Amino acid sequence: MNAALDETPEIPSHHHNLLYRKVVLPLLALLRMGATPEKLAWSLAIGVAAGINPMFGSTTILCIVLILLFRLNTVAGQIGNHLMYPLQIALFIPFIRVGEKLFHTGPLPILSKQIFIMAKAAPVQTTKLLWEWEWHAMVAWVIFAAVLTPALAFLFTPILRHTMAYREKQKQKLATN
Repeated sequence: MNAALDETPEIPSHHHNLLYRKVVLPLLALLRMGATPEKLAWSLAIGVAAGINPMFGSTTILCIVLILLFRLNTVAGQIGNHLMYPLQIALFIPFIRVGEKLFHTGPLPILSKQIFIMAKAAPVQTTKLLWEWEWHAMVAWVIFAAVLTPALAFLFTPILRHTMAYREKQKQKLATN
């Protein structure tokens, strides 16, 4: 079979937005390498869930451990993980608040606006001060992630199947022309 026919011509990357170039094209490349839509969907879902956990600095390691544990695709998992960084910051305080409710803990000993300033200036002291709230937030995240991960995998699977089928049709169309 002709190698040129196996490759679907790509539109030059300057014609696509950042999301397409950084997320869609790498996922399409993984689909072409033989990863199944189901495994990619679970990889992305685990990456997204790991990427929003409230323990800053742990997402990459957590994602890799989970992906390897379930024998999924590391690249897809890390794509999902790294895309979640802004959401991780946005969800930090909500996870803290849910942890407070779950464990009937008092409010944080500092204002939420001060957390990031303190963490930047004195990360070890901030961690010691907030440890109780942090692990309560982690429990809240685990509960949320247990629901979110299969829901996302369920959502991503048909999208990736459709994308794969579309790419196959494009390759077949090129082969017959």
